[in-house]
This record gives sequence, structure tokens and C-alpha cells, in this order.
Amino acid sequence: MLYNKNNNLLYPKESELIYEAYKEVWQKFGGSFKESVVSKAVTLSLKSRGLAVEEQKRIDICFGREKVGVYVPDKVINGIILIEEKCKPFIVFEDKKQFWHYLKATDYKLGFLINFSPKSLEFIRRIYDEARDKEVSHNFA
Repeated sequence: MLYNKNNNLLYPKESELIYEAYKEVWQKFGGSFKESVVSKAVTLSLKSRGLAVEEQKRIDICFGREKVGVYVPDKVINGIILIEEKCKPFIVFEDKKQFWHYLKATDYKLGFLINFSPKSLEFIRRIYDEARDKEVSHNFA
């Protein structure tokens, strides 16, 4: 189990189910496949756990009251959690920074940046709200 039931975490049940789904796919495929293959397998795994999955949802980005662009996350889970997926050797600072800005530009408070690297599953949980600003990062082989 990734999260202790006594932790005061945002969306702990969903977070645990997301982790389990990605871990299941990692154990099956490792970091050997393209992002599109991994993403389809993860969607099936998430849905089998009873989670609602929206793929490539278009989210308007506004400056003031004006729409200035569109952000398209890889997945939105249960309408409350953003997920960005990567399949690359490792996550770099720029990936983390970009994901932080994506999360900050939306109304979502929780997001996961998940990488299927050739050596490990990188699982970064980011929280963005007015009261908290922290990151929990895990690497799993």
C-alpha cells in the first residue's frame, strides 16, 4: 500500500487505486512500450477498479476572463484528478515544472506525473491549492 490510511491526504482512495493500476501495468510491460500502448492498458486497469477515466479532455486556459489556450491532459480521473503520462528514460526538472504550471492553470487540486522509464515506474503526486503546496515523489523498480 502506498498511502497510510491515517494520512490526511487529498483523495486518498482514488490515489491508491491510481497507484495500483499503474503498478499493475508496469509489472506487465515495464518501460518497453510506447506511451500509447501503456496509456490504453492503464485506462483498462483504472476502469477495472471502478474509476471514471476521461482521456484527452480539453480544458480551457484563461488569462483573466479571456480564453488563451487549451490544455489536454492525458487523463482526468473521477473528474477530480489530472494525470500526465510519460515514457522516457527519466523525468527532468522541466517536466515537473511544466506539470506544475498545468495543474496551477486549472481548477484541479491534485495531479500525478507518471513515467514508465526503462528502469522504473516514476510516480509524482502534486497538490495545488491555496492551503498547500507540496510534492511527494516515488520511484519503483
